[in-house]
Amino acid sequence: MCYKAVMDELVRFSVSLPRQLLEKFDHLLQEKNYGSRSEALRDLIRSQLLEETWDNSRLACGVITLVYNHHKRNLMEKLTEVQHDSGNIILSSTHIHIDHDHCLEVIIVKGDSKEIKRLADTLISIKGVLYGALNKAPTGKEFI
Repeated sequence: MCYKAVMDELVRFSVSLPRQLLEKFDHLLQEKNYGSRSEALRDLIRSQLLEETWDNSRLACGVITLVYNHHKRNLMEKLTEVQHDSGNIILSSTHIHIDHDHCLEVIIVKGDSKEIKRLADTLISIKGVLYGALNKAPTGKEFI
C-alpha cells in the first residue's frame, strides 16, 4: 500500500517592516539557528494561533513546572493530594532534587484546557511553591 504525503500549497506573500525591526529579527533568527525567515515566521504564527485557541480547547496538552523547598511543612502532602484529585488529566510527572533543599517537578498533562489551567493555578498558588509555570503545548490538530 502506498501513502502519499499531503502538503499544503505554499503561498508567497510580502511583508513590509521597518528596517531596524527586520535587522533585529534577522539577528534573532541567526541566534536561534533558523535556516530562513519563512521557518521563523511559521513558528511565530503557530505560537500565536496556539495562544489564541488553547484556552478554549477540549483537548489540550501542556507541562506544569514547579520549583519548591521540600522542607516546607506539609507542602509535599498538599502537592500530592492536588495531583491525585486531577489524576484524569495527569499523564506523567518527574521529580528531581536540585540541591539539598529544592526540588523541580514537571507534570505532563492532557485534557480540557480549563481543567489543566485550574490544576496549574492550584499547584502554583500552594504556599511554599517558589516558582510555577504552565507551558501550553499543541496537540498537533491546531496546525492541520
